[in-house]
Amino acid sequence: MKNSCVVLITGASSGIGLAAGIYLKSRGFEVVGTSRNPKKYPNHPFMLLPVDLQDNASIVNALSTLMATHKRIDVLINNAGMGMAGPMEELDETAIDTIMDTNLKGPILVMQHVLKIMHQQQSGRLINIASLAGDNGLPFRSIYSASKAALMRVTESLRLELRHTKIQCTTLSPGSIQTPIAANRLYAPLIETSKYFVQYKNALKDMDAHVDKGLAPIEVAKKIEKLIKTKKLKPHYSVGLFLEVFSPIIKFFLPQLAYENLLASFYNLK
Repeated sequence: MKNSCVVLITGASSGIGLAAGIYLKSRGFEVVGTSRNPKKYPNHPFMLLPVDLQDNASIVNALSTLMATHKRIDVLINNAGMGMAGPMEELDETAIDTIMDTNLKGPILVMQHVLKIMHQQQSGRLINIASLAGDNGLPFRSIYSASKAALMRVTESLRLELRHTKIQCTTLSPGSIQTPIAANRLYAPLIETSKYFVQYKNALKDMDAHVDKGLAPIEVAKKIEKLIKTKKLKPHYSVGLFLEVFSPIIKFFLPQLAYENLLASFYNLK
């Protein structure tokens, strides 16, 4: 695929989306990003269109603007997402809906509209940014893990549905990446009387520590470029620290209870 292709990146105001946009632009790609409030980023290094993934009309409007200026979409990087932490028992219903709408329903809606454009072009590829957390039910990240796992299954189904076309799709699952996800994460409050207080408090420290020790976002950006240029995409790819990337393989070979005990030990759970 030529470097002059048009790349749409959702959630491109910070983190992985921003790093991918800057890097791909430097490599000659035409980059357009989305943000819930582009006015907050007046000097952004590439075009940002207003999109709220919980508002289907905003997706339609942004794509209309993009098509008016660029005439096509060659690559969709479905990157926008949100983290969530807390004991499953204590999660707020509205927060659960927000995570599932942002991490699953929103990307599905974007794909539905972009696919119509790609069918007209008879070409294109979709790269859905999932998470290595989607390979495991992580403690105190149940809904986040579930939303990313669901996005991976949706992508697998879509691949089969697109076999008769020239459109390809895949998922890229990052591990711990140095991004502002902790600042933007939804949290269940720490309650001292909660049965989960000590474990949850320790888990929050571990989450932030893993992010601080993670890979730089540029590594994800470089991986994305490789996927754009790959002739035949596989269903899933990952990028992260060695143990994170290797964990799904360990899960496959270890007995279920042994792997669960390994995870519990890693997260300091009794």
